[in-house]
Amino acid sequence: MELSDLRIFLTVARTQGITRAAQELHTVQSNVSARIHALEKELGAPLFRRHARGVALTNAGEQLLPYAERISRLVDDARHVIGDETDPCGPLRIGSLETTAGLRLPPVLAAFTEDCPRVDFSLITGPTEQLVRDVLDYQLDGALVSGPLRRPDMVETPVFEERLVLVTARRVANPDAVMRDPKILVLRTGCSYRRRLEIIL
Repeated sequence: MELSDLRIFLTVARTQGITRAAQELHTVQSNVSARIHALEKELGAPLFRRHARGVALTNAGEQLLPYAERISRLVDDARHVIGDETDPCGPLRIGSLETTAGLRLPPVLAAFTEDCPRVDFSLITGPTEQLVRDVLDYQLDGALVSGPLRRPDMVETPVFEERLVLVTARRVANPDAVMRDPKILVLRTGCSYRRRLEIIL
């Protein structure tokens, strides 16, 4: 069943005439008749009754009408959603480190939701390793993580740089002494900051 045949069927049903439908569709009457005949043959039932003033829907045509309208509307909606990049819509799932989400994203997300109100935006926080896995598994559309990753299966774009520093109490005269036998409080495995600290230690 061709979408174009359904749209011809809808036009004939609305105009109640083969000739009027052909004029509206900018085609010849014989083409409209042939397409309706082919659709009737495919469905195994007549869709229109011919009379002196034009055509009227049969019972089969009445049954087909809401489905044809729904199919045509869904195709139009799909074309609108996919083709209209000036008004994006649909789901967008982005992952982020918790610190990035808390410190850097609030003004960005506020501006984004104002510019793109039809986007169903979700922000998921977690450690770098988990976020990378979720992107590779298509659970996330993208993620703000600690890099560089240097993975051939991902596209990586630097957004900002962070500097990690060691902070100690004023009474600590030699920070190197702290680093020899440290007691550390860290986030769970997979946290990029924890991994950096473990490398340093």
